Amino acid sequence: MTLEQYGWNKEWEQKMNDISSRETLNPGRVTEEHKGMYRVYTNVGVISCEVTGSFRYRAIEREEYPAVGDWVLVELFPSERKGRIHHILKRKSRFSRKAAGLKTDEQIVAANVDTLFIVMALNNDYNVRRLERYLTLAWESGASPVVILSKADLCHDVEKKVAEVEGVSFGVPVHVISALYDDGMERISTYMKKGKSAALIGSSGVGKSTIINALLGREVQAVQGIREDDARGRHTTTHRELFLLQEGGVLIDTPGMREIQLWESEEGLKQSFDDIQSMSLACHFRDCKHEHEPRCAIQSAIMEGTLDRHRYNSYLKLQKEQDYIEKKAVEKAKLADRQRKKEKNRRN
Repeated sequence: MTLEQYGWNKEWEQKMNDISSRETLNPGRVTEEHKGMYRVYTNVGVISCEVTGSFRYRAIEREEYPAVGDWVLVELFPSERKGRIHHILKRKSRFSRKAAGLKTDEQIVAANVDTLFIVMALNNDYNVRRLERYLTLAWESGASPVVILSKADLCHDVEKKVAEVEGVSFGVPVHVISALYDDGMERISTYMKKGKSAALIGSSGVGKSTIINALLGREVQAVQGIREDDARGRHTTTHRELFLLQEGGVLIDTPGMREIQLWESEEGLKQSFDDIQSMSLACHFRDCKHEHEPRCAIQSAIMEGTLDRHRYNSYLKLQKEQDYIEKKAVEKAKLADRQRKKEKNRRN
């Protein structure tokens, strides 16, 4: 195994060269994270790492710490199979959501991926409104989204549901699979190329572990049967983990998400709801609120049936949620800036 198989290239090498202390540090990619400890693949193999004290001192926000998929610069202690992380190389993409709970914290689910596989099962998990959330975050991440509709063997109206999904995922590839029967998996494999990175995201029990095992050609993730009462798969993945595929490329598996809240997704919201954005340009008034104004293109489209009212209501809900997150993020950024200035003055 080489760093190149994990995605290392000239772009990352240049980012490493931009850091002055590179002479004594080695590049590596984070494959797992466990409560402040990290497993990192380096040119001497997989080692256990933690961040340095100065790293902790500099890092204020949660997103400033390593995440699975990050490229980091490590001080190696090969004889102990350990290391210390000094720097994170600038991310080219990151799929983030608001962390669960009351605090306004960013949780990076996967970093530096080229393709985001959004997995939604075609049984009781099927939910177009939730898919819109995933697509909004995916577009914001900088990676290319791909929708995977799993467990086709448990669905009796596949074509209808595919049409509904395509109606909210404009320009996004949609693939129907049954990993259990190896049906459709060849289409997923085409995205997995040497040097490329992908991540699987979705709710608990949608079959991500089964997909991982199918792509790897061996069972590395435990798979449990579906529950008889609601036909949902039992949740098995408990942490984020990066896997190397035999033909090259890496795949990040993530725990099922029971809660998927937006995180600073203004551009993602625009791309995910491009149809509504385009329709609004045809309104008679530039400042149309799309409520009771005359000659409103949005309300006309809803009345004519060319725009699903549920989709529009979903857009309004996500827009309101995004405005709230942005407001809180600005307040938090100001507080963090004051804290950094305070620390700087104290050192001086």
